[in-house]
Amino acid sequence: MALQKKKGYNFLNMHSIDLRDCKKKTMKKYTKNEILKNAKEENVRYIRLMFTDIQGTIKSVEIPLGQLENALDGKIMFDGSSIEGFVRIMEADMFLKPDLDTWLIFSWEETSYGKVARLICDVYTPDGKPSPVDPRSNLKRVASKMEKLGFSTLNIGFEPEFFLFKLDENGKITMDVTDNGGYFDLSPMDGASNCRRDIVLELERIGFIIEASHHEVAPGQNEINFEFSNIVEACDNVQTFKLVVKNIARRHGLHATFMPKPIADINGSGMHTNCSLSDLEGNNAFYDPNDPDGLSEVCRKWITGILTHARSFCAITNPTVNSYKRLVPGYEAPCYVSWSQHNRSVMVRIPATRGKTTRTEIRSVDTATNPYLAMAVILASGLDGIEKDLPLINSINANLFDLSRIEREALGVKNLPDNLKEAIDVLQEDDLMKEALGNHIYSKFIKLKTKEWDDFKTYVTEWEINRYMKII
Repeated sequence: MALQKKKGYNFLNMHSIDLRDCKKKTMKKYTKNEILKNAKEENVRYIRLMFTDIQGTIKSVEIPLGQLENALDGKIMFDGSSIEGFVRIMEADMFLKPDLDTWLIFSWEETSYGKVARLICDVYTPDGKPSPVDPRSNLKRVASKMEKLGFSTLNIGFEPEFFLFKLDENGKITMDVTDNGGYFDLSPMDGASNCRRDIVLELERIGFIIEASHHEVAPGQNEINFEFSNIVEACDNVQTFKLVVKNIARRHGLHATFMPKPIADINGSGMHTNCSLSDLEGNNAFYDPNDPDGLSEVCRKWITGILTHARSFCAITNPTVNSYKRLVPGYEAPCYVSWSQHNRSVMVRIPATRGKTTRTEIRSVDTATNPYLAMAVILASGLDGIEKDLPLINSINANLFDLSRIEREALGVKNLPDNLKEAIDVLQEDDLMKEALGNHIYSKFIKLKTKEWDDFKTYVTEWEINRYMKII
């Protein structure tokens, strides 16, 4: 299987889990010959060589079985100039180098001729180097700096939320949600339980270890939590997760969207991001049994780095115009740059569990983000706090939603950006973000998002028509 199976976070009942009691599972490691043999035995006839563009969209080059060996040797080329934000026409030739451990046969997709499989690839230049346009390769570059600071990996547990909308008789997306259920509701209030169950079962078939699934707060909103993984694999898993969710939803006559705020006046969809650094011996570097709060100095420095750069990386973790419709008071999404152990109005929360599961939960990230870019800037920010020994930022226990802006600023609490334009501006003021993204991704991202903002600010919305047409 392509997914790592190891001891994991339980997001609903963390305090009852001792990871040392969990059965150890190991990731399946594939060789080239094993993949060729498996493809033949399973009657795989079609392979998707998948990669992710700068905006987080999954792309693929599709090949028949006869080209699989060439693909495994990294000989498949594609035109990078055709991908938004990649390269200029004169630099078009790019090669896909598959990560063999991501070999996966799609259980939900089969042709009359045989099965379909995938390999997640890194993008390489013709001279055999990782391409600076590739978000996955860039994340590996940033992650390589951990060991120099005494850390072996960053473990990530994502909590993605999504909405389910009905399709009409022609297969077009409507704005009708599946139900009017609320948090943890059961059928019949939860009209998506059958679809969500099938998504979970399909995910399990391909190797995911599911912790929990449930109806979320808003009508038609759902959440499925799965086991944590190391930083690159966790991002791979999120991309695979989205693919499965959308395909299974379509089978049920539904459209799954990871748009952060598809409906006004209800909660939006976030992707809380749980992080913990491991030292070179594999111990959780965030835990200190001698600290009154059980938090190490490393953890506090990590949090300080995250908060120091939070406004700057918001354009990456919340990358659309729509993202900022979610980051408003009153809908459980964080709006303020702060942290606490118990306070859910803050941006970074420390769940109550301690020991091997001590972690930080970054609550501002949304489901529109490119996970490879999001984790590159989050990791760079946290490591910056540790490496530069930044002055610690104190936790906030007050309900920030009840305070005025003046009261929050008196506590040293800043607001996250109010819109994409502000987020882009702040991103450009932080040299660490440019280094974490690399010059190419950084400049292309700003160009793409500036155009998105320019398109939005000239568009006349339905709200404006309803507000002004009759009275002006």
